[in-house]
Amino acid sequence: MTIRKVGVIGAGVMGTGITQMLAEHGIDVIVIDKEKSILEDSKENLIVTLDKSIEKWGITVTEKKVILSKIHYTLDKQSLTEVDLVIESIDEILEEKKNLFQEIDQICKPETIFATNTSTLSVTELASQTGRPDKFIGLNFTYPVVKRKLVQIIRGLKTSDSTYQIAKEFIETMGKTGIQVFESPGYVTVRLMIPLINEAINIVMEGVASEEDVDIAMKLGFGFPYGPLEMADRMGLDAVLRASEAMYREYGDGRYRPALALKKLVRAGHLGEKTGQGFFKYENGERIK
Repeated sequence: MTIRKVGVIGAGVMGTGITQMLAEHGIDVIVIDKEKSILEDSKENLIVTLDKSIEKWGITVTEKKVILSKIHYTLDKQSLTEVDLVIESIDEILEEKKNLFQEIDQICKPETIFATNTSTLSVTELASQTGRPDKFIGLNFTYPVVKRKLVQIIRGLKTSDSTYQIAKEFIETMGKTGIQVFESPGYVTVRLMIPLINEAINIVMEGVASEEDVDIAMKLGFGFPYGPLEMADRMGLDAVLRASEAMYREYGDGRYRPALALKKLVRAGHLGEKTGQGFFKYENGERIK
């Protein structure tokens, strides 16, 4: 099966990154969200990202036009009738994801593969809401999507070998490396990152080191592209909180209990890069020093 047209549901930070990756590789993309303003923000953020790439001689103006021509933004899920693959990237709320897959299962053609970008929820449970559990898989991308090579390919209980192979080959055509992961809350990356983020927050709360110095320690000491606190900001602190809470419920392990300072920031609406304020401040996607 050759994947030529993809639907991306959810136009947030991750959805926008997935859309950019697909369009840059010549894939026609239909981007869907429930709010027009979110779609407009996604498009504007992508244009800003592409313009920065032009400034750095990464792409040409003509290439920018070609990339944007591959993307169609809409509120209408009926536009998914002819896609070969759907990648869901909405908020980590189980019932919302279930309802979404139930709905699009009635819209998409029978051979369409469904993929979820979830990092904590059960692929098997989501697949059970559809009539195609054999064609359901997890594709968990790493932020920032365009730059990071890793994709976790998560197999649900009924994911077929054929679906896994199609997904793996497709990911490789995007220049990514896919690792096979069997279902477990947090899979590999989030299961490792959440305790690190929580402990980084605790270090700051205890007055051991500042936010800035904690991140410098991990960047210079271990070669991290972002420190754990900036990574949390860029993931979205609300997303980090939901992941922490979900894994704490599943494992009952204190390592995953959300730090109090994380909860306070989310309650205040300081969600990281997307709101301009988290552990650090941001403007147009760039951290303000």
